[in-house]
Amino acid sequence: MSEPKIRIRGLKKNFAGKQVLDGVDIDVPARSSMVILGGSGSGKSVTIKCLLGLITPDAGTIEIDGRNILALPAREREAVNDRIGMLFQNGALFDSLPVWENVCFKLLAQNRITRAKARDKAAEVLAQVGLAASVGDLSPGELSGGMQKRVALARAIAATPDIILFDEPTTGLDPIMGAVIDGLIRDCVQKLGATAVSITHDMASARRIGDEAAMLFKGRIIWNGPAAELGHTGNAMVDQFANGEREGPIQMELRR
Repeated sequence: MSEPKIRIRGLKKNFAGKQVLDGVDIDVPARSSMVILGGSGSGKSVTIKCLLGLITPDAGTIEIDGRNILALPAREREAVNDRIGMLFQNGALFDSLPVWENVCFKLLAQNRITRAKARDKAAEVLAQVGLAASVGDLSPGELSGGMQKRVALARAIAATPDIILFDEPTTGLDPIMGAVIDGLIRDCVQKLGATAVSITHDMASARRIGDEAAMLFKGRIIWNGPAAELGHTGNAMVDQFANGEREGPIQMELRR
């Protein structure tokens, strides 16, 4: 077995007395697509934010290529983050910038490309997500929701990262556009040879983009295995969640 690209062990995080992560363990093989599932408040977003360095966990390790990134000096941690692309849930495009600047924002900010060359680079990356070069001159407000998501995907891959994180990539999209975005995600990840980690509660999306899947429940991983098995894993909680069943071991907490 080769060493996983990402190895998370014993990850814990407490917010004001609420244990959100309670010992998360995940292995993500290199050049694979991992989907992390779970209900609201299960810790999916917190896990991703710990991986990005936006949140500091209380305990545990996060290894990338065998190095615990939580123990790295700030400069080395920044170098690791430079290799990570991120597709945010709502796109998080800059409204004041045209699309081409959004796509090349990281490259421009780090002086890795000139403004003169950025337009051509943006056109090249937009083509990879099925958008014409002319879209680069539009503002984000002129785009449909599906086009905004494609531009956000283009920005995530523009710097050719070797790890890409996806936060609810199909939220707010109709089923057809959701399937289109999932297909683009698979294509982009495979062409880059990147390792992908996605968080979602969309089961159709999880099956389309995931090689492997893991489910978080009350801050712990309760199952992991092939994404194709979702819905018939043999784990009652996972199958209830994947099939959207009201009755089962997972009971929604109602506030009165």
